[in-house]
Amino acid sequence: MSWLDRISTAINGIMEYLLFGMGLAMTIIVATQVFFRYVLNQSLFWTEELARYLLVWISFLGATVAYRRGVHPGIDVLFLRLPPLLRQAAALLVHAASMALFSVMVVYGFKFAHFVRLQISPALGLPKWVVFGIIPVAGAIFMIHALSFFLQALRGEGLDH
Repeated sequence: MSWLDRISTAINGIMEYLLFGMGLAMTIIVATQVFFRYVLNQSLFWTEELARYLLVWISFLGATVAYRRGVHPGIDVLFLRLPPLLRQAAALLVHAASMALFSVMVVYGFKFAHFVRLQISPALGLPKWVVFGIIPVAGAIFMIHALSFFLQALRGEGLDH
């Protein structure tokens, strides 16, 4: 296992724990909101916004974990029937295209976060760049995983699935 594979694996482990914590927090926040609204007949104005922002972060970070684990949807019937050399070339092409997409996420995610940097969320008073900053962060995590996969494919590893 190369140093980049170890970094990718470590980042993925951290993201899994972070996702668990964020999911638990979102569950508690939504349950609290429901309790206050329907039992106490009072509304907590900030809970809906916080739950929505947590869901956005969970979605982006969850996608990086799914990508690292290889559990994203895919059809590999043709890929698995290719001869080993063509399979390696196809894997390299897919990972290179993925890295191009992830670099777009990083660059334009930063641009968008910078664009909304002066906006404030209405209920929580958070700067919007905090919320939208997940786009370049997730793009960078995706890029680390994709580079790890690319180097594995270059070495001829991981081509049997």
